[in-house]
Amino acid sequence: MALRIVLLGAPGVGKGTQARELARQFQVPHISTGDIFRQHVEQGSPLGERVRLSMDNGTLVPDDLTCQVVVERLEMGDCNEGYILDGFPRSMPQAHFLNEYLAGHGDTLNLAISIEVPDEELIERLCARRFCPTCGAIYNMKFDPPAQDERCDRDDCGAPLAQRSDDTEETVRERLRIYHESTESIRDYYRDHNKLHVIRGSGLMPEVVQARIGEAIAATQAVS
Repeated sequence: MALRIVLLGAPGVGKGTQARELARQFQVPHISTGDIFRQHVEQGSPLGERVRLSMDNGTLVPDDLTCQVVVERLEMGDCNEGYILDGFPRSMPQAHFLNEYLAGHGDTLNLAISIEVPDEELIERLCARRFCPTCGAIYNMKFDPPAQDERCDRDDCGAPLAQRSDDTEETVRERLRIYHESTESIRDYYRDHNKLHVIRGSGLMPEVVQARIGEAIAATQAVS
C-alpha cells in the first residue's frame, strides 16, 4: 500500500527530522516545501525571489505558488509509491487543493500527524538552531551543539555553521503567530475527515516522537 502522510506542526517542532526518518524507513520521498523554496532562493530564480521576500518577512509563501511547486514534485515518478509531505498544507486552500489533487488521481491521504510543542519552547529551539551550508547537517547550540564551537563536526566536514535568516526571535514569533492564525484550522479539517493523529512533542527526544509516529502509522495500516 502506498503511504501518503502529511506532517503538521509549528516551525521548530521537528517535522523535518521525523519526515527524513519516515522517508528512510518506508523508502518514499521526503517532500519539504521549505527545502524546495530555499533551493530556489539559493539559485536566485524568479520564484526564489518571491519566496525570499515571504521568508524574510516571516509570512507564508502564497498558496498558488506553494501548490505549484508541490504538484511539480508529486508528478515525479518516485512519488508513485507514496511520500511524506513536510510543511504542506499550511492553509485551508492548500488542504483543499491536496484533497482534490489526490481524488483526481484516485488516491487518498493515509494520515495527518500533528506534532505539538508550546510556543516558548519552540522559540528557544529555533533561535539556537544552526545549519552547515556544506553538508546540510542541523545543530542546536543549546540542545545538540557541535564538538567544535560553531563548526560542523559531521564526517570531518569542519565548515562554519550558519543561522537561517528566519531563525531570529522577532521573525520566529511572527511565524508562530501566522501559524496559529492560518494553519491550526487544518487540524480540525483532518480531524473531521478521520485522518488526524496528535503527538505531544514537548520535552521528548526525537526517538520517542518517532516511535509514537510509528505506532500511529501501524494502527492506520492495520485497519486499511
